[in-house]
Amino acid sequence: MTAIPLGVPEVPVRPIAERRVSRRIQVGPVAVGGGAPVSVQSMTTTRTSDVGATLQQIAELTASGCQIVRVACPTQDDADALATIARKSQIPVIADIHFQPKYVFAAIEAGCAAVRVNPGNIKQFDDRVKEIARAARDHGTPIRIGVNAGSLDRRLLQKYGKATPEALVESALWEASLFEEHDFRDIKISVKHNDPVVMIEAYRQLAEQCDYPLHLGVTEAGPAFQGTIKSAVAFGALLSRGIGDTIRVSLSAPPVEEVKVGIQILESLGLRQRGLEIVSCPSCGRAQVDVYKLAEEVTAGLEGMEVPLRVAVMGCVVNGPGEAREADLGVASGNGKGQIFVKGEVVKTVPESKIVETLIDEAMKLAAQMEQDGVGSGEPAVTVS
Repeated sequence: MTAIPLGVPEVPVRPIAERRVSRRIQVGPVAVGGGAPVSVQSMTTTRTSDVGATLQQIAELTASGCQIVRVACPTQDDADALATIARKSQIPVIADIHFQPKYVFAAIEAGCAAVRVNPGNIKQFDDRVKEIARAARDHGTPIRIGVNAGSLDRRLLQKYGKATPEALVESALWEASLFEEHDFRDIKISVKHNDPVVMIEAYRQLAEQCDYPLHLGVTEAGPAFQGTIKSAVAFGALLSRGIGDTIRVSLSAPPVEEVKVGIQILESLGLRQRGLEIVSCPSCGRAQVDVYKLAEEVTAGLEGMEVPLRVAVMGCVVNGPGEAREADLGVASGNGKGQIFVKGEVVKTVPESKIVETLIDEAMKLAAQMEQDGVGSGEPAVTVS
């Protein structure tokens, strides 16, 4: 009898939703909006005036996959450092301006790829819009209107009683209208709140009322675990409706962790080519192998692989063979041994003690073949159950 290969056929990935139609702006070489891929941002935690430390952190963020970086500019020393940082950074630099309009002009003159302004706390901001619009237009510098619940204009707080979705949207659109009066529309908008429910509704309303690209964020999302959950829920709810053009995960954690979470959110939604993906079960009484240990060892062994590879590490006979068969590479473990699957077919059976090294060896072979075939690079993808 002829064996029938059981590998799962390649199925084109469909977009999770049609992207909202929006304008496109250029933040340096990175396109935002207008159907461009959703980009991932973060923000440095160094004092911007410490040029060396800031550039070092930007280099770390770049290596982690960050595409746009924002730097704070609360003092003149910070403003003086912008030109060097913008010139030497490998990714576009956005200056984050609060309180002092003069730093907006300094950032534009310094060659920053964009400037973020918070209209709720820039003194006499509305009176300077004409000048800002002229300078930004002359230099080709986009403006991000960044509205935050924690710094909403007092007039709107009095009108709505608190930072409601309607208040956030009204603030953003009012400021955008001031720029529009001077024929400046090279704008993106954010309306951030620490409550995902309020944030989601604010962006939903905003998406219906304008065609500017939108920067998604849950502000002050919290420590790593809580902030990751809140951001994933909020971004997932919006991106699954096609709303959102660039994202920043705000965590009380090192900026590189923000980038990792942001990339993983996009990969999980099919909005970015998957890298290292680990599919693993939570384990149960059926498991005949230490799934946690096995998954950790496989992940560590594949760290640094630069092709999208899915590896299934399975610990029971219920879902194990099926999950392992669907992955690029997998193992179904039990009774002290593991069946190794490559592209849906069993290629060998090995003792439990040899599972990790066998998977890593087979992964290297697959990676070499994928690179030879020109498969897009990214971090490897692993499935563990």
